[in-house]
Parts: sequence; C-alpha cells; structure tokens
Amino acid sequence: MGSLYRRTKKLADGTVRELPTIWIKYLQNGRVIRESTGTTKETVARRMLRVREGDVEHGIPINPKMGRVTFEDATKDLLNDYKINGKKTHDDAKRRIEHHLALAEINGRKLFAGRRLVTITTAEIRTYTALRQDAGATNAGINRELATLKRMYTLAVQAGKLHARPHIPMLQEDNVRRGFFERAHLEAVCAALPAPLRPVVRFAYLTGWRVASEILPLEWRQVDWTGRVVRLDVGTTKNRDGRTFPFTAQLEQLLKGQLREQEALQQQGRIVARVFHRHGKPIKEFRDAFAAACTAAGCPGRLLHDFRRTAVRNLERDGVSRSAAMGMVGHKTESIYRRYAIVDAGALRDAAAKIDRAAGVMGTLSGTPEADAPKTGSASES
Repeated sequence: MGSLYRRTKKLADGTVRELPTIWIKYLQNGRVIRESTGTTKETVARRMLRVREGDVEHGIPINPKMGRVTFEDATKDLLNDYKINGKKTHDDAKRRIEHHLALAEINGRKLFAGRRLVTITTAEIRTYTALRQDAGATNAGINRELATLKRMYTLAVQAGKLHARPHIPMLQEDNVRRGFFERAHLEAVCAALPAPLRPVVRFAYLTGWRVASEILPLEWRQVDWTGRVVRLDVGTTKNRDGRTFPFTAQLEQLLKGQLREQEALQQQGRIVARVFHRHGKPIKEFRDAFAAACTAAGCPGRLLHDFRRTAVRNLERDGVSRSAAMGMVGHKTESIYRRYAIVDAGALRDAAAKIDRAAGVMGTLSGTPEADAPKTGSASES
C-alpha cells in the first residue's frame, strides 16, 4: 500500500516547516517510488496514488515524470518533430503557436502557456475556440491551430510523457472553395501575366499539379521525352509519393516551347535546370502578380489552387477513369479526390442537354417553342 506525505524544509533559524505540496510513496518491483502530485489537495493526491497503484497491479511501466510536460516542452517536441521529418509546415506551426496558442488568455490568465498539458481541459480548449471566433478567425484557421495543439498532445503520449489527451473538438468547415477556370478565363489571365509566368499557369491548368511545390521546382531531368511523361520524384510531393503525367498534345506543345527557350539560353552559355524560369532565374512566388492578372481578366479572387479543381473537373468531363485521374493529379484517396471533383454549373447544363436529347425535345431547345406549345383557341374553332 502506498501513502501520502509532505516534505519538510529547514529554515535559517533552525525551525522545520512542512511544505504544502503533497507527495505519494508506493512500491514498484520492490523499489520505493516517491513522486510529487503537484497539488495541495488530499483528495486529488489520493486519486493519483490509486492510479499509480493500479498501474503497478497491471504491470504498466511508470514514469514519475509523466504528466509534468509543459506547453513549452510540448512546443519544442513538436517543432523538432517537424524539423526532423522535413515538414514544410514547420514555420506555419511555429507561427500558430507563437501568435495564437501561446498568447491566448482570459481574465489575465494564460490558457496554455506556462501550464502542464495534463491540467488543460476540454472546456478551456472550447474557451480558446470562442476567443478566436470573437477575434474574427475563420473556422478553417482555428482548426489548423487546434490541430497543432492536438499534435503536441499526440507526441507527448507517444513519448510516454502523458497518459492521454483531452478531447479537442474541431469546428465544421463550410468554406470549401469552388473556383474553376474556363478556357476563356485562362486566356484572359495569361494575357495579363508577364510572359515567363504564362507557361506555369498553362501547365497548372492542364495537370492540376501544385504550383509552388511541384511545378516551379520541376527540372528537365523529370521530363521523359522517350516515355512521353513528366515525372515527380518520390518525396517531393505532399503525400511523398512519386507521380507521372502523360504527354497530351497541349502539354507537349507547351514543353517544346520551354525547350526552345532552354536551347536559346544554352547558346548563350547558360545552363538552366528548371523547366519554368524567369529569364534563366528560378521563379519563387507570384501570388500578387496572379491576383492582379485575375482582376484585370474580370475574375477577381481566384487562386492558383483553383487550377487543381479545374484539372480534376476536366478529367471527369473527358471520361478519364477515376484511378488514372487520381494518379495523374496526385490524390491518394477517393475521399480527397471527391472533394475536388466538384460538379460546376457548366457540367450541370451539359447533363441537362443530354437528358433533353434523350427525351427527343431538341426542337424546343433549338428555338422552335411554338411547335411544341399547346394550342389555344375557342371551343368552336376546335
């Protein structure tokens, strides 16, 4: 049987004072374990002692330091995990922690910073969510912050620093974008873009590949003229899988145009490894230029990521099998693919036209409604 006790401290005047924090003592494999409960409440300390005695009874390894991990400790573990695994969201996670999670407070008391993870409750996490909503944050943004917090707990449990994590309720996200680029939109945007950026946008329209991480870093060694495919190396995509996209007539024409620029640079003694570049220099980012071009083209608010949705829709329209389309665009699961295979208004009109053709009422749609309209007149005329 274990027991509770308080430690004492000898003061300068020689007197002994009992410290308020309660400690527990119990046996594990014949060895005496002493552990601070971190509380001055006897009921809480006895509850913790019963848990420890239960773990000993069931042969569960006990780490006296379990539960002592703080928010700051968990932050370091999370950022180290992102760094070791080369996750591109390292900076985003750090920003969410430093600018939001670590600063959150209510009535002058920090919700997370400076606290042990084990003391943070689901109710306090809901309070954080409410505070962020009051500050005008979107549900999607709040969910990314909560996901960061959830990952911190997961790593602490995996490392044996914590028994379990509290329930972290996520918000419903209804801000799914449905932007598409029709061919006319594409041409108008390209006309407003600087010349070096136009091939990038056209490639995104045809393939649906991610612009920043997959298209801009693309090198000529990844273009297989013999096999007539463009390849992405394993480990360079979001899901870490390799990918290939077969040449289409438009894609081949685009790549040949870039190859002519490559050959012209070689004649000048310049070797450029990347397929897409700005006068031989890498293109890093062009969101502002793209936004300005979309505004000039009459379709403001569009995103480069809309090309991904557009490519999925076009593949669906062209009758490409789902498994092939998933492999070409880079969706690992059907659930993710279905989020992008959004039926737009044009597709619905096409479906309605097919229904009409099947019903044999094309005369009405072609401009002769009077031929199918019901006859009206007097009873004598009939």
